[in-house]
Amino acid sequence: MSSNQPGVHEGPPSDLQGYAVLLRRLNSEFNRIAHAFAHAHDLHTTDVHALAAIMDASVTDGQPMTPSRLRERLNLTSGAVTACLDRLERAGHVSRTRDSTDRRVVHLHYNSGARALARRYFSPLARSTEAARGQFTPEQLETIAAFLDALNRELSAER
Repeated sequence: MSSNQPGVHEGPPSDLQGYAVLLRRLNSEFNRIAHAFAHAHDLHTTDVHALAAIMDASVTDGQPMTPSRLRERLNLTSGAVTACLDRLERAGHVSRTRDSTDRRVVHLHYNSGARALARRYFSPLARSTEAARGQFTPEQLETIAAFLDALNRELSAER
């Protein structure tokens, strides 16, 4: 993908440095949006990362997030996770419930009102994602998804 437009990747798509630049730019954009959401809703950036992890857990793991899994996912201390969850619960973003079969297990749930707030806030990101997806064939999207999945697995293994 070669172009004279500023900000458009110039190297071959298989160039590792080119991938690194594109991934850093994508990460910077996501971080910018997450910081803006945090600032607009009096949250810490860590709180926004926690909300994303809680939301994604049911999709990726098929079960609600727990404080211990959240601690591992965000690489935080138990105390930092407790403080984060206390803030999110006070602000109405999450709720904690005990597992019905093992009362020692706490499940974290992203409250529907907070989820709707985030959906409205992040709707420009969703529109941009759909616009970008619309530029590729279903086969290309499968390849992109496979690449992102493989990259996430590799990065998780490095943890």
